[in-house]
Amino acid sequence: MEGNKAQKPCPCGYYGDGTAKCHCTADQIEKYKNKISGPLLDRIDMVLTVPPLPKKDLLSQENANAESSEVIRKRVLKAYEKQINRQGKTNDKLSPDEINKLIKLDKTNKQLLSSVIDKLHLSARGYHRILKVARTIADLDGSESVDKPHLIEAAGYRRFDD
Repeated sequence: MEGNKAQKPCPCGYYGDGTAKCHCTADQIEKYKNKISGPLLDRIDMVLTVPPLPKKDLLSQENANAESSEVIRKRVLKAYEKQINRQGKTNDKLSPDEINKLIKLDKTNKQLLSSVIDKLHLSARGYHRILKVARTIADLDGSESVDKPHLIEAAGYRRFDD
């Protein structure tokens, strides 16, 4: 799915933020989350829960050691160029056949993905999305191959039940 899509954690938007502002019931939260169908969720590559930044962290200067936007930008452009040079398009545009040809997994990583498929109840679409995200993570990492850490990170982005 292209673009940035966001959903609040509950109808009021305060569930899990560490404050007592949310008064939604468990049933209300469950009903709210279930408004999005499984087939639609299956088309979303990554799901991230982004908690609000605590005020002390927001005001802190300790983040000065964080990677700069320019450094990140250069790494993203390098990964983009690598994808275009390797396959003529970005990883998100790969077909299932292209994914299977481009991403060769060893026995251990196949077993890992097998357990991920079972645990997350993945469809073929979900499985291929994990592989495309893992390939992108590997590209950002400067890795020629998709390895266990890339697969684990990509699988972590498929969790819809936070």
